Amino acid sequence: MEPLHFDFNQILSTSMILFAIIDILGSIPIIISLRKKAGHIQSEKATIVATAIMILFLFGGKAVLNVIGVDVQSFAIAGSLVIFFIAMEMVLGIHFFRDEAPETVSIVPLAFPLIAGAGSLTTLLSLKTEYRTENILIGVLLNMVFVYFVLKNTARLEKLLGKTGLNVLRKSFGVILLAIAIKLFRTNTGL
Repeated sequence: MEPLHFDFNQILSTSMILFAIIDILGSIPIIISLRKKAGHIQSEKATIVATAIMILFLFGGKAVLNVIGVDVQSFAIAGSLVIFFIAMEMVLGIHFFRDEAPETVSIVPLAFPLIAGAGSLTTLLSLKTEYRTENILIGVLLNMVFVYFVLKNTARLEKLLGKTGLNVLRKSFGVILLAIAIKLFRTNTGL
């Protein structure tokens, strides 16, 4: 068994990338809408389920890809394209992926796909091509702590940041994601 090698730079990078992909701050309007429809969101349950999904995919995603005959580099290239479109969505305000909010709030719309969606799962496998698993795991856990905090304090954050603040934050992280998507694409294609 290989010894653990914790690297602060890798932890910081993976945390920032996942923070931008999960985009929990940008999802505050969706979460508020879901909360109004259901009356209550189970923040703890949603966070635990999303964390479990992401950790399972981090460790078992490669095996799933092997079963369907796809290598990690090809998945990373596909992931870079998904990240690219998510970033374009954030910067331009065009919606490629999100459907209308469901009528009821449950684990399915909140934990998956809102928190642990296609973008974050794709990103996890893409990150595995460049970073050590233990550093990615810490990045996931740090993000899930932040997700829990946001879910518990959605109304306060909306008042604090305002619509303009949320839009600026979302667009800023969108530009960062564009750069990350291009880097992942270049790394895995050899360009």
